[in-house]
Amino acid sequence: MKTRYSVTLTLALVLLVACSKQDEQAEAPPPSDSLTVVDSFKTPESVLYDATMDVYLVSNINGNPFDKDDNGFVSRVGADGRVVELHWLDGASDSITLNAPKGMAIKGDTLFVADIDEVRMFDRTTGGPLGTLVTRRGAFLNDIAVGPDGTVYVTDTGLRPDFSAGPGGIFRFTARGRLWDAATGGPNGVVGDTGGVYVVVYWNGDVARFGATRQALPRPAAGQLDGVVRLADGTLLASSWADSSIIRLAPGDTAWTRLYGGMPSAADIGLDTRRNRVLIPIFQENRIEVRPAR
Repeated sequence: MKTRYSVTLTLALVLLVACSKQDEQAEAPPPSDSLTVVDSFKTPESVLYDATMDVYLVSNINGNPFDKDDNGFVSRVGADGRVVELHWLDGASDSITLNAPKGMAIKGDTLFVADIDEVRMFDRTTGGPLGTLVTRRGAFLNDIAVGPDGTVYVTDTGLRPDFSAGPGGIFRFTARGRLWDAATGGPNGVVGDTGGVYVVVYWNGDVARFGATRQALPRPAAGQLDGVVRLADGTLLASSWADSSIIRLAPGDTAWTRLYGGMPSAADIGLDTRRNRVLIPIFQENRIEVRPAR
């Protein structure tokens, strides 16, 4: 029998220990051009904008994030909020393996999907499988980014099956070496930049840019950081489980500020570059929020 909500809620409770203190600030109403997409999502972990196809891709764990149960799937959602195809990539299909899909990225015509300890590749148009990339010692592959030079980066948060924190790290393809080891961290969200990547860390809330050297950025007041995107002007947006928010850091800023609150269990966010929208999967509530990335 496929594991569904019970294990998912257990994971969420473990990860959200710091979230028991509720945000007491009054939240402004959502902008008039916001979208809330509610359908039959099953633990949506990541949303990615495919600019060529002009659709939003939503990865669905659908159960225990460690179980190799082949019941994960990826949905396609239109920019108008309409679910185009709920099970576009479906582990239930004989030709596709998807256990617990999380972060995604696109390079050319290839869609990369992090799936526990492997990176699965699919044709972005047809959805046909194109093989896998295997990391060394990967325990909990989480997010993927493609740099301007085509390098593929994959974060390993290091989460163990008992939900304790392992060392984690960042893998870089095609040179399959570990770019960074963080015994006290747990790299989660990653976004590409010329000559490197920006990374947010779940466990301790660190933010850094990795290139020729490591450059530490301001640490947000609230941690448990999950996803990160970078706007055209260099502004970073990140999701924080600790205070259910989307936060921003513009170039030259010395502190993060809140963009949106009221986003409980906001996971791996995406960016609609055509409409300048931030795409927010609400992990525990099986929906996505679409808001202006102002």
